[in-house]
Amino acid sequence: MNRLNVYFQYCYGIKKIEKEFRFNDKNRTFAIYAPNGVMKTSFAKTFSDYANDRETKDLAFPDRETIRVIETDNEIKPSNVFVIEPYNEDYQSEKISTLLANKELKKEYEFIHEDIDKVKKELIKKLKQLSGLSGKKDDIEKTIEKIFGKNLLDFLLEKEETILNDKEKLFHDIQYKIIFNDKVIKFLKTKDFKKTIREYIEKYNELINESPYLKKNFSFYHAQNVQKQLTANNFFKAGHSVNLSDGDQKKEYSDGEELKKLLENEKKKVLDDEELQKKFDEINSKLTNKELREFRDYLLENREILTQLVNLKKFEKDIWLSYFIDQKDLCLELINKYKKGLKKIKELIERAKKEQTDWEEVVKIFNTRFSHLPFYLNIKNKEDVILKDEVPSIEFVFRDGEDEKFFKDKNELIRILSTGEKRALYILNIIFEVEARKREEKETLFIIDDIADSFDYKNKYAIIEYLKYMSEIDKFYMIILTHNFDFFRTIRSRGVVQYDQCLIAIKNSEEIRLEKAKYLNNPFVRDWKNNLNDSKKLIASIPFVRNIIEYTQSNKNDDYLLLTSVLHYKSNTEDILLDDIKRIFENNIQNLVFPDIDTNKKIIDLIFETADECLVAEEGINLENKIVLSIAIRLKAEQFMKAEITDERFLKDLDNYKNQTCKLLKKYEEEYNDEKKNIEILKRVNLITPENIHINSFMYEPILDMGDNELRALYQDIKNLKKLAYSNS
Repeated sequence: MNRLNVYFQYCYGIKKIEKEFRFNDKNRTFAIYAPNGVMKTSFAKTFSDYANDRETKDLAFPDRETIRVIETDNEIKPSNVFVIEPYNEDYQSEKISTLLANKELKKEYEFIHEDIDKVKKELIKKLKQLSGLSGKKDDIEKTIEKIFGKNLLDFLLEKEETILNDKEKLFHDIQYKIIFNDKVIKFLKTKDFKKTIREYIEKYNELINESPYLKKNFSFYHAQNVQKQLTANNFFKAGHSVNLSDGDQKKEYSDGEELKKLLENEKKKVLDDEELQKKFDEINSKLTNKELREFRDYLLENREILTQLVNLKKFEKDIWLSYFIDQKDLCLELINKYKKGLKKIKELIERAKKEQTDWEEVVKIFNTRFSHLPFYLNIKNKEDVILKDEVPSIEFVFRDGEDEKFFKDKNELIRILSTGEKRALYILNIIFEVEARKREEKETLFIIDDIADSFDYKNKYAIIEYLKYMSEIDKFYMIILTHNFDFFRTIRSRGVVQYDQCLIAIKNSEEIRLEKAKYLNNPFVRDWKNNLNDSKKLIASIPFVRNIIEYTQSNKNDDYLLLTSVLHYKSNTEDILLDDIKRIFENNIQNLVFPDIDTNKKIIDLIFETADECLVAEEGINLENKIVLSIAIRLKAEQFMKAEITDERFLKDLDNYKNQTCKLLKKYEEEYNDEKKNIEILKRVNLITPENIHINSFMYEPILDMGDNELRALYQDIKNLKKLAYSNS
């Protein structure tokens, strides 16, 4: 991609923006500095709509015609655009599981599992029918792992002998889902039910023990199972018989149906007992809830299962073992196939554990770049990701210098992290997405919206280094948006973006323009010092020179105090000439060429004249214009207040006060508390201008965020203060 054309009109507050971005093999990154409220979020959101195939609109004025044009020399698909938000706690890269390694291992694993999976699929189908479970294909396997603590294949391997030799499938007719669902289990665990079932079982066991043929350890289930097994194996048809003893004498049964009838009668005697029936009715009466109705109906037909409900965990395991015994042939076939491939599977798993994967590299990148965080990451299931297409399981290890604690769930860790540390986890998912696109060699346009916003400096520099890494990846193109000028300067100085591809957003009433950036280096050293013939740059340099004198000498130095009288309206301000400024500049700045101008001119006159020029200058970032306007505004405000205040003693001592503007404003309010409009304007002066005037070479970014219009309007108001005063009096 060599060219990106953007034309947006009425897109989330952007009236109009048009720009052609030209990329080349060496420079595939642009950076845009946009003061708050200019276009940054709207620009990113419009690209996000394009990436997600959504409509873009103007939220405030939805009836306006929105135009969104995003064109490249080769048509860019939505999937080739990725927007990185400042922060999104819920974001999870969809590409985590695509960062796999050695495909040959996976192929071998799948080949071995082909036969195994075929039989396993058939067994799961039967288990679904028996249990009543349905839905996702892995419901059965998850249930087995939850109950027995092993996956299906390993569980079958462990229970092979039981499945092979056990003839009793006592509970294979019971539908697991009817009993073991959340609503029923919650009911069965209530104290009220536990008491009632205990009383029922005591009476039931008493009646069973009175039966001549049944006992506590040989219940209906055992007796019926024996009868069914004998009948199914043609025991009676072969001429065999069974002798049952009632304690006094034996009786011979040579017919399966006759034996079945006997057992049914014994069962009826027990269950029809008046006292037991009363206790069953008591249980039944508790099952009136609509959600428990299916369970109640099932109990009415299968009252004998009540005795099993006293130990739910055992009953649950017994039911599933009965299912496996019922499906003995399929289970044994699956076990045999699994055994044959097990040795090779174990070998593949060991090889997979040793594999270096791309997503493992992501974790390494994160742990290295964010090593100052109180946690680091591990990948727990490397072999399953490679062999089974599972999503990587990331383990978070929190450390406090003495101990470590392991968190499997990101949300558990988030509860104890600071805001900045939570944001770092978001960056982890961004890194996964980036690395996946790199691996796929997918041409991608990244729109990066203040990704380092609100991070501390350590995290911010870690992010900047990663952006530098991204800028060097073939097929990656980036537009980095920020409202933080310090970040803007830093990504340029660290080589993320070249100087001529740094842009500044300028907004007027009709459109937003993207112009080449200025002020990325110290403006006084690189520009103003050598262009003092421009009166704006000359005046804007005064606070810088004053700072230098303060740092290198002291704030009691005569030159420092004289320049202070240029920035505040003091008793000597009207007497200061450009010749004084020239002397101070030349004495304190080496290799400086002062302009050949009339040095007998008063500096205050030059300031006010230049401020008037700033009122009609073209809109832009205009750092020097803003400083000039701020100086002029404060001088005129103080000049006005000193002229209006009548307290001569106060005015006489004023030059010695610190915070002169505040002192003047307080005194003015005392004398003219009914001049509400004037006081409001003067308060705005005190609020806005100090930081702009006391600008220095280390921190001039905040003034860049301020629009020209606010200072121009305030300057006009200050110039009109006299008229306001007369009109209000």
